[in-house]
Amino acid sequence: MQLKKEIDNSLRFVSILVLFGTLIIIGRLFMLQVMDHSYYTALALDNHEVYRQLYPHRGTIFLQDTRDKSKQYPVSVNRQYYSIYAVPRDISLNQVPSTTNFLSSLLNYTEEEKNNVTTKLSKSNDPYEPIAKKVSENVKDAIDAAHLSGIHTTGQEFRYYPEGTLAAPILGFTGQNEKGELIGRYGVEGFWDSTLAGKSGFLAGEKGALGSIISVANRTLKQAEDGADLVLTLDRNLQYKACERLQKGFVEYQAKSASLILMDPKTGAILSMCSLPDFNPNEYSKVEDVRAYNNTTIFTPYEPGSVFKPITMSMALDLGLISPFTTYTDTGERIINGEKIHNALNKTYGLVTMTNVLENSINTGVIWASEKIGKTRFNEYVEKFGFGKKTGIGLDTETAGDISPLSKKADIYTAVGSFGQGFTVTPLQMAVAYSALANGGKLPKPYIVDEIKYPNGQVDKTEPQTEVVISANTDKLITAMLISVVEKTYARSASLPNYYIAAKTGTAQIGGKGGYKADATNHTFVGYFPATDPKFVLFVKYEEPKADWAESTAAPVFKDVAKFVLDYYGVPGDKK
Repeated sequence: MQLKKEIDNSLRFVSILVLFGTLIIIGRLFMLQVMDHSYYTALALDNHEVYRQLYPHRGTIFLQDTRDKSKQYPVSVNRQYYSIYAVPRDISLNQVPSTTNFLSSLLNYTEEEKNNVTTKLSKSNDPYEPIAKKVSENVKDAIDAAHLSGIHTTGQEFRYYPEGTLAAPILGFTGQNEKGELIGRYGVEGFWDSTLAGKSGFLAGEKGALGSIISVANRTLKQAEDGADLVLTLDRNLQYKACERLQKGFVEYQAKSASLILMDPKTGAILSMCSLPDFNPNEYSKVEDVRAYNNTTIFTPYEPGSVFKPITMSMALDLGLISPFTTYTDTGERIINGEKIHNALNKTYGLVTMTNVLENSINTGVIWASEKIGKTRFNEYVEKFGFGKKTGIGLDTETAGDISPLSKKADIYTAVGSFGQGFTVTPLQMAVAYSALANGGKLPKPYIVDEIKYPNGQVDKTEPQTEVVISANTDKLITAMLISVVEKTYARSASLPNYYIAAKTGTAQIGGKGGYKADATNHTFVGYFPATDPKFVLFVKYEEPKADWAESTAAPVFKDVAKFVLDYYGVPGDKK
């Protein structure tokens, strides 16, 4: 009896072990076949399943007609191109010369490129060698028709820019990563890359005996999500005309670079933005100097010079320290911290009003106003106007400029800073600051993406943002002063018959090793119009033009573009 009991206990123990083991196996199978099915499906692809990456469609970028919002123009789209590749192990050595000659002739290869093809095709055990990418359908058809052993073509979407160089520094371009995926670089393509790109997916399915996917098998692991479309604030017609006029001056004045910004001061919407030199994003690899990729309006900081004087004057007006009629006696020179500061051309003006200081661009008069403001308050206003930090416009790559010298203890830094020297800003920062002068003292946040349109129908509209910098009364005073500047100083170069324009020139020295360059300046003209009810701010800049003053370079371009803009929108004149 005792022996039977021991045998029963042993059998019971073994049964429990078997049951427990069975449960473990069942649980493991459940994990493998159900919970972790997708994971192990992917691992088994090399044996009995097929896997292919699903690439989402990259979103389209549009310009618009701001007069008729229903009109939109694609400037960055997807186009089917083809890649050519070889399987050298399928090409006999005696076929290499004829195949090389055919491909090289079709692709217009140089002798060096031809030799490279020969080398690739001669690798007898090689399963894959790329020959060419982004070729046209005509080339692809010619290769397919030739039925060359070991030569194949495959289709792939690439980015295409139907307007060529138009807005290229703003749009940027796309390259490919190691997986062959399109990656945005610079401009809108770079900054909004993840939004435009969407999300990749993948597909796995059982393979039948002949290699085809079995349709009833569970195969979808993840669906791709297409990218969103972007509608920019840029007006296509304004972009073309403004940049064409800037380009004409760029060539005529033999400048190193040029920038133009046209924006709505009330909303911050950028209507036109030009940067020279530019490039063709369809052939971005042919650019000799990669600096052409940089959008000068947001990337290139510079000392603004006299266009900063109205900013300083607005500070003093806002604090109630001066009025447009406050007088100052100019002696033509100031000595600060042992440094002599002169007016342009060493002129002396005697008794002048603050309006006269702007009309004649008197350095010493602006210094006098800045001394009333004081270093601390001056620096606070500089930061409130948006200098020293990125605007957040939504373009790659934006820089912030450098206002740190203004914080140094010596008075000379505030003195020269008051008329735009000793610190740097970007063209966009300068245009935005003038927008505050044009917008009742409210500084707008600039933006260039008007709408984001998602594949599911959702549309995100950019909402304008502003921040009060100076009072509305100060805005009216500085505007009246700047109208006088144009009417009395730039009547021939910048004034328009039926419109008041509030603007200022800046012919600024360029810093170099050991001081400022003796024979090089940056020319800027920036202002807003119609000045009594401003609808546009326009900024024009040339770097190191072969001319003496901004009045003869940037100002005429400003005038021509402003006239076109006013006619384009049919804005009535404000001169009675």
